[in-house]
Amino acid sequence: MQNMTELPTNATSHRSLSVIIKVCVVVPFCCVFLCCIAVMLHIFASHRQFMDTSRYILFATMLVNDTLQVMTSVLLSLFVMGRVNFALVFCVPLFFISYATFQNTPLILATMSLERYISIVYPLRRPASWRSDRIWIIILSLWFISCIFPVIDFSIGKHDPSVDVLSTPVICNTIVVNPSPIQTLFKAAVSLLFFAVVAVIILFTYMRILLETRKLRQDRVSVSKAMHTVLLHGFQLLLCMLAFTHPITENLIVLHVNWPPEDLAFFNYFCFVLVPRFLSPLIYGFRDQSIRGYIRKTFVCCSKKVKPWS
Repeated sequence: MQNMTELPTNATSHRSLSVIIKVCVVVPFCCVFLCCIAVMLHIFASHRQFMDTSRYILFATMLVNDTLQVMTSVLLSLFVMGRVNFALVFCVPLFFISYATFQNTPLILATMSLERYISIVYPLRRPASWRSDRIWIIILSLWFISCIFPVIDFSIGKHDPSVDVLSTPVICNTIVVNPSPIQTLFKAAVSLLFFAVVAVIILFTYMRILLETRKLRQDRVSVSKAMHTVLLHGFQLLLCMLAFTHPITENLIVLHVNWPPEDLAFFNYFCFVLVPRFLSPLIYGFRDQSIRGYIRKTFVCCSKKVKPWS
């Protein structure tokens, strides 16, 4: 009898310890990410030359998009780990933002690659829509496209009639919000289509820029930088596509380690969703010489303001 009472207690304490460890890993990681993003956005807002360049405007858009994606996904994961219940009316907006920003990332990467291609191929007769004062039209179009599919996703599924949208408390996970297999299939098909189209665009822009190097005799440095930038966008796309590898990684981990389902789900989320989202904008930002120089100056100024104890 004593052993039977000890087992649930040990299981509960083990789960509580596991939740505490996960929170201690995710929250500082997210705080460091947000601090780095805040520094780069502050640099963009403080220096006019960045907001007068289409490439940096698109990069700032990607920073905002990935920040929203990380914040919503972290909040949802914390709510699930803590088993916090909310009405669906509060869960759906979080899922909407998370889904829309996830779809928007490959669109922004494709647009950034096309911007590099246009700046190299058409340096003197760039289309008006790609100038810095008109690029906002393209950015708003990307947001509009990425927001259409979450609306379709939530509208085609059948929700549980016993769950009242305004009052019934539920755990904010995809099984509750998207219980229909049709929704899961639709979301996977749309995501794969997005990533496939973006991969083709990045490959096309890289090959065209590569062909331009044979024609241009003078500005080979700019062409070389553009080629490296497009390759970096391809690497960023691969980082984002790691989110689709969780079925494979789950099967591989289960073969070697006997983990609880919630620990396995957290491992996949942290390694293949959160970490790539963290690395993608930072790699691009710290690679750029102009941004890297201002980041260095910002941290030097901050360190000088902190006076040592006397």
